[in-house]
Amino acid sequence: MFARITKFKMKPGTRDTATAKMNELKDQIMAMPGMHCFTNVMNEDGNGYVISVVESEATSNANATKVAELWGHFADFMEGPPTPVGYDVVAHWDKG
Repeated sequence: MFARITKFKMKPGTRDTATAKMNELKDQIMAMPGMHCFTNVMNEDGNGYVISVVESEATSNANATKVAELWGHFADFMEGPPTPVGYDVVAHWDKG
């Protein structure tokens, strides 16, 4: 498995609108090939991270065009472009 962790910063006052947009896009996000899980964390100041776990780095790279399209929906809400970094997953535990 492979994790893409993307740092972002939302403009002041856009957190609720951006969260609503993310929820609208949930089906598209989760339908990307190889998607295992998606987590978005954000503080009140708009700083946050998206953590997506997919089947492999190759799968993550193949999804790049769709990921860029999805991030495009947030362009008006963001202070700058998101910054992704990739990692091999060495542990992925789920209590469920």
